[in-house]
Amino acid sequence: MKQPLAYIHPEAKIAPNVVIEPFVTIDKNVVIEEGTRIGSNVTILEGARIGKNCNIFPGAVISAIPQDLKFAGEDTVAIIGDNTTIRECVTVNRGTASKGKTVVGNNCLLMAYVHIAHDVIVGNNVIIANATQVAGEVRIDDYAIMGGSSAIHQFVHVGAHVMVQGGALLSKDVPPYVKVGNTKMSYGGINSIGLRRRGYTNEQINGIQNIYRVLYQSGLNNSDATEKIEAELPASKERDEIVLFVKNSQRGIIKGYSASSDR
Repeated sequence: MKQPLAYIHPEAKIAPNVVIEPFVTIDKNVVIEEGTRIGSNVTILEGARIGKNCNIFPGAVISAIPQDLKFAGEDTVAIIGDNTTIRECVTVNRGTASKGKTVVGNNCLLMAYVHIAHDVIVGNNVIIANATQVAGEVRIDDYAIMGGSSAIHQFVHVGAHVMVQGGALLSKDVPPYVKVGNTKMSYGGINSIGLRRRGYTNEQINGIQNIYRVLYQSGLNNSDATEKIEAELPASKERDEIVLFVKNSQRGIIKGYSASSDR
């Protein structure tokens, strides 16, 4: 672990087998768990909590203070889960008084130049491609994939197993299991390939498709569509997750069916 060309604050708590390359800066009030590798020129600031077996590439900055004028120096953290890879020049800001923490889950991949702002909650097994910008208090659920150079508006909620095309400008919530594409960022069908890769059966995928046909192709508003879904479609974990997502959406969900196929 010892690296004479790195600065490590004496109060930092670092597991014995963490690898630290030259020119790293690690501040006080930092915890780094075993098996993690910190590349050269990485800066890890106060409040960082980095899990096991992570790989942080050169130039990344973890737990910098929020880019939020309301931030008043409160004691907050940035949490990185186990087995997560953070590529070159990624920035992850710590939380504010709003949530007190920014979280990136387990088994995630944040590609080069991604920005994760204050109070963002990223689930497990999430992939965020190069140069994606995630604004404050965004939530991205498990297994979501964000295409490169996407921009996600503050407070947006991206559901589980979503696939978003590169260059997306998301200002509305994205319900679970769907693909998002086109310049207007509308519904583009079910993320069936991703779901099959994760072990979803044809019966489950067909059930999800039927739910979204009601939601996006029936001509009903969201409230009436969710009532129809609950009344007429078989109960399932996926059905309940989608309905709950739509009912709880604070910003409204993405627009209706596009010309893309949902097969």
